[in-house]
Amino acid sequence: MTIHTKLRVLLASSILGLSSLSGVHAQQPSKPECIAPAQPGGGFDLTCRVAVNGFLETKLLENAMRTVYMPGGVGAVAYNHIVAQRPGDGNAIAAFSGGSLLNLAQGKFGKYSVEDVRWLASIGSDYGVAIVRNDSPYQDLKSLMEAFKADPSKIVLGAGGSVGGQDWMKAALTARAADVDFRKMRFVAFEGGGEAITALRGGHVQAYMGDAAEAHTMLEGGAPIRVLAVFNDKRLDGALADVPTAKEQGFDIEWPIIRGFYVGPKVSDEQYQWWVQAFDRLMKTPEFTRLQTQQGLFPFNMTGSELDAYVKQRVVQYRELADSFGLIKK
Repeated sequence: MTIHTKLRVLLASSILGLSSLSGVHAQQPSKPECIAPAQPGGGFDLTCRVAVNGFLETKLLENAMRTVYMPGGVGAVAYNHIVAQRPGDGNAIAAFSGGSLLNLAQGKFGKYSVEDVRWLASIGSDYGVAIVRNDSPYQDLKSLMEAFKADPSKIVLGAGGSVGGQDWMKAALTARAADVDFRKMRFVAFEGGGEAITALRGGHVQAYMGDAAEAHTMLEGGAPIRVLAVFNDKRLDGALADVPTAKEQGFDIEWPIIRGFYVGPKVSDEQYQWWVQAFDRLMKTPEFTRLQTQQGLFPFNMTGSELDAYVKQRVVQYRELADSFGLIKK
């Protein structure tokens, strides 16, 4: 290849690269927003916070993203809103969690299924935890489980979501590990983690089946809580490094949680790919890594088709788990 030919190839590549960047630039959302399907506080709010602050700090979005709170059905209202009312709106990304996928697996989002949105990006993983007040008589998971097994009626478990949701599932798995019939446990459902932790602090529930990232944020804010156990196969890094796993304390309970975003089913390929590339670039920045750590999330970064395959596989697994608790209507 002659020098002249090489220069022509380099010039053509540069022009193609600039065209690609300008194409991505042209698809920038004019009024970006992140829909958090719950009240402020809790996991969905946390998920949006990572995206909103990440894009703000890195300037990958020209216009600031706002958070819109849309509680109802632990994600069902937001899901139906996106699919039915804003199917092609490339401005809106909506937060989801493993709990959203569990509800989809049980048909709790109405007529819509996992196939009815475009799965965009995951921004980290979280893990279930058992939380009590810092003045609780239960100093570890074993003491809580002993009291629970002795008299299930005296231990009220609070969590965000309804029966069959991910927090209920954590409670049911806890009951199973304690050799308690899950149908005998006292479970109080709240719309989100923020409301559940308020009830815990008020003494209305004895334990909260929450998430590690939420617990991390609450502890950072000085909330009077104690984390008894992490529902993972190994201890977590960071602020909760001293908290033992449920397995360490003799109970086989694991509950990993993915956190991420989806967009409407009719969002154009160009707009969808703009968001995919934007998240790909965001995840490579030190700002994103710092925000992920600050919010107590652990690396689990996927976008586009890779995330789509993962989500659909998880929904199948969640359906099987829900069926084992008799939650799937035959």
